Amino acid sequence: MATTADVHPVDEIPPVRQLAAFGLQHVLAMYAGAVAVPLIVGGALKLSPADLAYLITADLLVCGVATLIQCVGFWRFGVRLPIMQGCTFAAVSPMVLIGTKGGGLPAIYGSVIVAGLAIMLLAPLFGRLLRFFPPLVTGTVILIIGVSLLPVAGNWAAGGAGAKDFGEPKNLALAGFVLAVVLGVQRFAPAFLSRIAVLLGIAVGLAVAVPFGFTDFSGVGDAGWVGVSTPFHFGAPEFRASAIVSMLVVALVTMTETTGDLIAVGELTGRKVEPRPLADGLRADGLSTVLGGVFNTFPYTAYAQNVGLVGMTRVRSRWVVAAAGGILVLLGLLPKLGAVVAAIPAPVLGGAGLVMFGTVAASGLRTLARVDFKGNDNLTVVAVSVAIGMLPVGVPTVYAKFPDWFQTVMNSGISAGCLSAIVLNLLFNHRPRKGGSAVGAESPGLPVGGGEQTVEQPREEAV
Repeated sequence: MATTADVHPVDEIPPVRQLAAFGLQHVLAMYAGAVAVPLIVGGALKLSPADLAYLITADLLVCGVATLIQCVGFWRFGVRLPIMQGCTFAAVSPMVLIGTKGGGLPAIYGSVIVAGLAIMLLAPLFGRLLRFFPPLVTGTVILIIGVSLLPVAGNWAAGGAGAKDFGEPKNLALAGFVLAVVLGVQRFAPAFLSRIAVLLGIAVGLAVAVPFGFTDFSGVGDAGWVGVSTPFHFGAPEFRASAIVSMLVVALVTMTETTGDLIAVGELTGRKVEPRPLADGLRADGLSTVLGGVFNTFPYTAYAQNVGLVGMTRVRSRWVVAAAGGILVLLGLLPKLGAVVAAIPAPVLGGAGLVMFGTVAASGLRTLARVDFKGNDNLTVVAVSVAIGMLPVGVPTVYAKFPDWFQTVMNSGISAGCLSAIVLNLLFNHRPRKGGSAVGAESPGLPVGGGEQTVEQPREEAV
């Protein structure tokens, strides 16, 4: 990868061969999650196989376009960091309720369009909130992102949630083999190969999976060669108040999650996310969500699993992820290619996911290592935030008796943990002490780059 003294690693453009390999690696890391949302929503609405296939290709197409907007950017849209975009899982439950009880797909798409417009309008406000994300908060959020993703990798390793052979030793053995290949390549291979360790692990795992009957390529023959998603394929959008309100709650959740992901990538790449780029990134989320409503798909957000891939491979170029966006566009336009990628067995992805998601958690610990935990309550902030973030991950039905809007916010471990970290940091580090003094009371908030000088210093010194 060519480097120059005045070009940040985020802006470097690797050779075409490396762009393709690194980009494909990012696509494989997020593909299962990307197609899961249309599969779940389409299945709940009892769509035909043809309509399900249409939802998936439309989703892949808009995933690619959204990724290009976020990485390449234009005007005030796009954070211009290596960020992959995909459908958010936070919207699944509300969309299923809207689709089954409140008007079908047209009502879903109407609420999605309104939510996207709201995100674009609220983006500058969220950008100004960045001062409340010192290393104490960002490290906690990154840690929660990584740990909350590990069950996803575990489900993949066991065969995929709902699989008939879920938990079979052969599935875990294949996942363990892929994990061993990834670690071996990263440890012993030359520098370039170590950067595509995940891609090589998936390729070797797929080669082993084929003769042992793990793969099913029957869908490749049934898929068409060319497919183009047309606007409002399922009918004109309907704008229903109840559906819009629930989707606006989802919008706030996804903005919180995206903020955590953008800060995490900024930490990993060495390019701090300032308020204006954060607003640009959230504005790109909003535009992508509007496009989702127009082109028959769903709300979009930054994908945390690819954050781990950036940290693990140490490839920080945004053009690599832009190449991944181009590959997704091709998959959306060429359904047969998408069917080939979809045939990769879940255990193969699980073995690679264990490394990637664990890397995210380790990056959070590295950020927290810069925090001062002596003579203050910072340990309490981390402990309680992680506990709240992990609660819906460990006990998925813990909030089942609560209202839908509350479940939408708190069932996402990332958003629940992020909100907890922000509130607790304000409570312990920005409110007056029992004696009447306030830590950091002289300023209304914390600057992005210097939060640790106020938040993480012992209270006696601050006062």
